[in-house]
Amino acid sequence: MLNDPLAAALSKIVNAEKVGKREVLIKPASAILKKILGIMNEHSYLGTFELVEDGKGGIIKLNLLGNINRCGVIKPRFSTKKDNYEKWEKRYLPAKDFGVIIVSTPQGIMTHIEAKEKGMGGKLLAFCY
Repeated sequence: MLNDPLAAALSKIVNAEKVGKREVLIKPASAILKKILGIMNEHSYLGTFELVEDGKGGIIKLNLLGNINRCGVIKPRFSTKKDNYEKWEKRYLPAKDFGVIIVSTPQGIMTHIEAKEKGMGGKLLAFCY
C-alpha cells in the first residue's frame, strides 16, 4: 500500500529518466497526478501520456523526454500567501525563473508563476526543474 502515490510517481519518473528510459508506467492513476503531469507536459518536462484502465485504479503510460533534472513532492504541504512565492523559489528551485513549483489553489492546480499572476496563495504540492 502506498502512503503517497504522488511522491512514488515522481520518484519513479526521475529514476526512469536517470537510467535513460523512454517510457514509464505509473500506477495508480489519480486526478491530481494527471493534472500535475499535464502541467509538466505544458512546460515540456514530459512527453505525452495516456490513461490505461485496468480495473484497479488505472495505469498512466508516460513518454519521457529526458528534460528533468530533478522533481519531487513538497512535504509537508506548506501553505503560502500570494506574496511569499519567492521564499519557496529560493528553497526548492536552483535559480530564479528556472523550473516550476506546482501549487493547489482555490481555482485549481497551477504553477507558482500563474498563481503569482492571479494573486493567489495555496498549498505547495511539487517542484520540477
